[in-house]
Amino acid sequence: MQSNAQAIFESWKNEPSLDAATRAELTAIENDPREIEERFYRELEFGTAGLRGIIGAGTNRMNAYVVRRATQGLCDYLATVPGAKERGVCVAYDSRLFSDEFAKQTACVLAGNGVKTYLFTSLHSVPQLSYAVRHLGCMAGIVITASHNPKQYNGYKVYWAYGGQAAPEQAAAIYEKIQNVKMFAASECDFEGAVHDERIVLVGKEEDEAYYAATAGLLLSPDLLRKYGGTLPIVYTPLHGSGAVPVKELLERVGLTSVTVVPEQAAPDGTFPTVTAPNPEDPTAFRLAIALAEKVRARVCLATDPDADRLGVAVKTANNEWVTLTGNQIGCILLEHILSTMSAQGKLPENGVVIKSIVSTRLADAICKAYGVELENVMTGFRFIGEKVDQYQTSGEKTFLFGFEESFGFLAGGLARDKDAVCAAMFAAEACIAYAQRGMTLSDALDEVYETYGFYQESVKSYTLEGKEGMERIADCMRALRANPPKAFAETPVAVLEDYLTSERKLIGGTVECLTLPASDTLRWLLTDDSWIVIRPSGTEPKLKLYIGARAKTREAVEEVLALLMADVDGRLTKLLSKPVQKNAELNR
Repeated sequence: MQSNAQAIFESWKNEPSLDAATRAELTAIENDPREIEERFYRELEFGTAGLRGIIGAGTNRMNAYVVRRATQGLCDYLATVPGAKERGVCVAYDSRLFSDEFAKQTACVLAGNGVKTYLFTSLHSVPQLSYAVRHLGCMAGIVITASHNPKQYNGYKVYWAYGGQAAPEQAAAIYEKIQNVKMFAASECDFEGAVHDERIVLVGKEEDEAYYAATAGLLLSPDLLRKYGGTLPIVYTPLHGSGAVPVKELLERVGLTSVTVVPEQAAPDGTFPTVTAPNPEDPTAFRLAIALAEKVRARVCLATDPDADRLGVAVKTANNEWVTLTGNQIGCILLEHILSTMSAQGKLPENGVVIKSIVSTRLADAICKAYGVELENVMTGFRFIGEKVDQYQTSGEKTFLFGFEESFGFLAGGLARDKDAVCAAMFAAEACIAYAQRGMTLSDALDEVYETYGFYQESVKSYTLEGKEGMERIADCMRALRANPPKAFAETPVAVLEDYLTSERKLIGGTVECLTLPASDTLRWLLTDDSWIVIRPSGTEPKLKLYIGARAKTREAVEEVLALLMADVDGRLTKLLSKPVQKNAELNR
C-alpha cells in the first residue's frame, strides 16, 4: 500500500504559517522522493515514552509543529480530567538542540489552553521533573529530551500526577486527541504576557532545594560521608547534559568535596562534540573522564546522560586497568551496599521490596534472597518500576528499597518515579567511601559479590534498522520467531518460553500457564542451565534488542556459556533481519 507522503509534504510546503527555516528545509528535499517518504510516511508514534525522533521538518520528525500539536492534544485530554487545568503541568528540558525552544512553545500552548503551567528557567534532569510534579501537585509533567540518543534526536516525554510516565491507556487516549488536532492549529499565547500574569510560572530554586534536601535524606551513612568524603577523589562527567549542576551540588552537600568535573564536558551542548553519543552505557564516553582520573589519582568515574536519568560508572581494578561496569553490575553493587548497610544498622524492613525488569540480571535475586528481601520482576521500561513504587508507597503494603534496569537506570528511596542518576550518583559515592574503609574499591566490591553469590554475566546487543523498511523487518523477525520458536540455543534445551504478547508461559512438555505482567512484544526463553534469552523491539527507537544472561561457578565458565549463546542467537537474528519473513520460515528449526 502506497503512502500519501508526497501529498502531506505538499500540504506542509503550502502552509501559509510555515516559518522560513522549515520552508527552506522542505524546498531542499522536494526532488528527493526517498527523503520525503521517510519524513512524511507516518507520524511519530506517541507511546508511554511520549514522542522521540530525528530533529527536522516532517510528521515523522521532531520539530516545533509536532511539539505544538502534541501539546494541544495533551491539553484536549486534560480538559476531560476534572481539576487537571487548575493543578497544571510542569515543563522541563535538557541540553539537546532546540530543547529550550520546544519547552517554551510547549508552555505557550499549555497556557494558551488555560492550563496552569510551571516552566523551569534552566535545563533540569528527569528526576527533578518527576519530583517537581508531585511536589507542586501537578496533574502532569513534560520533559523535552531524547535521553541518551545521538545528537540528531529529540523527544517529548509525558509524566502523570504520580511522577512517573503516563500509562499505556493514558498515552493511547492522549494520542487519540493528538490525531484529532490539525498540524498547524494549536492554540498558543504570548510567552512574556503569560509569564507576566502568571499563567506560566517560572520555577527553579525552590524546587531544586526541596529535591536536594529530600535526596540527601536518603543517605544510609551521612556521618561517614561527612568524615571521609574529602579523602576519596571522584571524577564526574555530565556528558554536556543537565546533570552538571544537580550531581555536583548534591555530592558537595553530603560531603563529597573531592569531586572533579571533566571541564570539556561540563557545559551544556546539544551537539555533544566530545562523544559519538552522550551515552554512559558506551565505554568510549569515559575517554576524557578516565584521562582526568589518572591526573587526579581517582579510581572511579561517574557519568550521566543528557537528562540525567542514567548513570554509568568506570572503575580502576587492582591491576590498574580501567573497566566500565555494566548496568547490571552497578545495580548489584548498589543493591548489596544498600541491603548490607541497612541490615548492619538493623533497619531492613520486614516488608522490603526490590524491583527490577525481566531483562536484568538474576544476580539480584540471589542478593535479595540472602537478606530475606522480596524481589519483584516487571516488564522492560522504568515506568513499570515507578508504578510499583507509587502503588506500595500509597498502600503501605511494601517498603520500596531499590529498583533498577540493566540499561543503567537506578532508583533508591522512591522520591522520583523514574530513573534517578543524581540520587544514584550519591549512593555510588557513598558505596565508594564505605568500601574504602575496608580497603576496597568498587572493583573489589564486585569481585566480592561474585565470590559470595556466584558468577553471573549478561550481554546486550541492538540491531538498528532505520526507516520504514527497518521497522517492517523487525516486525517480520518477531513474527518468524513466534511462528517457529527455537527449542534449543547453543545445544542447551529450552525449559520455558514466555510470550508476553499472548501472555502465555509454555513449559517443556506442553504445559501452558498464564503470565500476569502487562502485554508486550517480548519473547523470553529460560534454558535448562539457568541461562536466559530475551528478544524484543525497542519501544523508543528503530531497534531490535537482544538480552542474554548466564550463571556458572567460575568467571571463565560463565564467559564461555555467554559467548556460545551470543554466537547462536546473533546468527539467527542476523539471518531473520536480512530477509523477508516469508523466506525465513525454515531458519529457526
